[in-house]
This record gives sequence, C-alpha cells and structure tokens, in this order.
Amino acid sequence: NRLYHTPEKSQTKSRCKCTLLLCDCTKLNAITDDYTLTNKALGMGINGEVLEICHRESGEKCALKVLQDCSEARQEVELHWRVSSCPRIVPVIDVYENLHHNKKCLLIVMECMDGGELFSQIQDRGNRVFTEREASDIMRSVGEAVRFLHSINIAHRDIKPENLLYTSKGPDALIKLTDFGFAKESTALNSLATPCFSPYYAAPELLGPEKYDKSCDMWSLGVIMYILLCGYPPFFSYHGLAISPGMKRRICRGQYDFPDPEWCGVSEEAKQLISHLLQTEPTQRLTISEFMSHPWIIPSAELPQTPGNTSHVLHEDPDEGEKKEMTSALQRMRVDYDQIKIKTIEESTNPLLLKRRQKSKTTAFQPCGMPQVSQAVVDTHSRQV
Repeated sequence: NRLYHTPEKSQTKSRCKCTLLLCDCTKLNAITDDYTLTNKALGMGINGEVLEICHRESGEKCALKVLQDCSEARQEVELHWRVSSCPRIVPVIDVYENLHHNKKCLLIVMECMDGGELFSQIQDRGNRVFTEREASDIMRSVGEAVRFLHSINIAHRDIKPENLLYTSKGPDALIKLTDFGFAKESTALNSLATPCFSPYYAAPELLGPEKYDKSCDMWSLGVIMYILLCGYPPFFSYHGLAISPGMKRRICRGQYDFPDPEWCGVSEEAKQLISHLLQTEPTQRLTISEFMSHPWIIPSAELPQTPGNTSHVLHEDPDEGEKKEMTSALQRMRVDYDQIKIKTIEESTNPLLLKRRQKSKTTAFQPCGMPQVSQAVVDTHSRQV
C-alpha cells in the first residue's frame, strides 16, 4: 500500500537505452525506505511539482521532484546529475526509479533551497535598499553556473529568476541555478532547434524557425540583469499577455531603452554590459568568458552603492496603465452574450450567405440541392470578442 514502491523485475528489463545513462546513480528501492514524504509544495518546475521531504536518518530537509519516466525526463535527470558538482547549481542528491499509481517515475532528491526565489528575496528585504554592487554580485554568481554549463557544452535554455534559488534567508545565503527541464547538450554552432523558452527571457533566435546554440543563455542573463537594476523587464506585452506580436517584434529588433528615473543612477558600465548581452545577432553577443571578465562583474570593480529602485518597483502594484492593458486584454478574450444580436436571414451579412445569394441571382435555375436555412443566423462579425 505504499505510495511509492519498487518496480517488478519484469518492468526493469524493458528499459530504454537512455536508462544506461542513469544506471550508476539511480536506486531501485522505495524512496520511503530512506525519506519521509510531506505534502508541502516548494515550487513547480517545467516538468513537475517540487515537494519537501526529510531524510530518515539525518533529519535533513530535501526537495523532491517527481517525473513520469520517459526519454525527456531521463535527459533532464542525467544532465542535472552531471552538473551537480558545480557549487552554483542546486545539486541532485539521490535518484529513485519507483512506481507511483502504477506508472514508472523518476524521483529526484535535491538540496532544499529554503531561501526561495531571487525576486522574493529582494522583495523581503523590507526597508533595506538594493544596490548596484549587490546586483553585480548576483550576476557574477549566476555567471559562474552558466560558465560551468557552457564549459561542458550544455545550454540551460530557461535561465530566469524563478530558477534562481537561495540556500537560506540569511545574509550569507548562496544563490544557485535549478530546473534542467529544457537543458540540452550543444556540441556545435547552431545545433539546437526546439523552441524552449519563457517569453520574457527568450532570445530572438528562439522565436523563429532558425537553429541556435548556447548563446541564448547570454541573452537571458542580459534580461535578468536589466530587471535587477530597475525592477521591470526590457521587453513586455502592452496588452497584459505572456507574449504578443508587438513584444515579439521588439525582441527580434532589440528595441528597448533605459528610461528615467529608474536608470538615471545606474552606471554606464552596467548599461554597456546589458547592451552587449542583448544583441539580436547571437555571434555578436558576449560569451560567458567575456561576461565574467567584464569590469562590472569582477569583484574589484568600484560600483556605486546608490540605492536602486528595484526593490520598490517589485513591491508596487501595477500602475493604472498596466491595469488598463490587462482589462483590455481580458475584454478581448471575454464573450459578452448580452451583446450578441441574433439577426434574421434578411438582415444577416454572413459572407457565406451573401455568396450564396449572389450565386442564386446569377444562375439561370434554382439549385435543387441548396439547403433550406430555417433558423436565425448569428452574424459572428457583430460580436466583439
């Protein structure tokens, strides 16, 4: 009756070839032999919910991610396992192959990141200001994770604040990168083709049919850095949508600016670095090595301690303009049935009906196969959806 239990021998014989990648790290005993499970949700990854669990012997809190066993899940686990030695990446501690509701699952046990997400940490600072120096320290830490990935030709493809977690809420907390659901090896130039991305952080090449490479991660670093320094993204929809044609066009053209008052106190070095990351042509973007050696990133750089607007902006409610945009977007999605006018056949301007009327006038005989319209026609063009 255990929730998770060991697969039968007959079920372990028919594994796919990619299972071999995990044979050295997976455990086949029930996870409940080693861990106490809870219903406390820590977050949601690309491919599954993350729950809090506790090691039975040590009492250590850990995070559990449950994936239905398939080739994509095994690729995620295999890549995450390979990069777990990096101190800036949330490590995988254990991997189990268990049955859950009679379905083969991969159970990934990871370090529990009690500090929460990047932006939540900034919001929880209260009255303590967030400075450019601190933004530089964060970007250097994230850059260390990306440098490790790119050194072994792995593209993360989903670097965003939600995937940057702190080990604790204390002042000495480390920030680490997680969620390898979109990660993939990129062994050659433009060797990736699948459009995997989160809209706000997506590089232009991910929005089109062309192939791309791990330089897409550098664009994401530019977007995160921009948000850290002002509190809002460089590209967003004016209509409250996840992505719109206008937003996509601005991303592909690299159309953004550094408006006041949020940017008036930010150093020119920071703006320059962002500009070198948000290059629409991937080959003109900084590499991770160039990023890590930039004057704004290196620890010895003299950066202003001027209080930034990020913490304040992240705490603000949407302004009136944003509220109007969201309301407008919702109105376009909503059908107001009270305003739908049911027209008679004579009043209708339905294109198909007009075409049939014209045909009946130009033909010399009445087509006997014409269906008789006996009900009122809803003119879809009269509705504002």
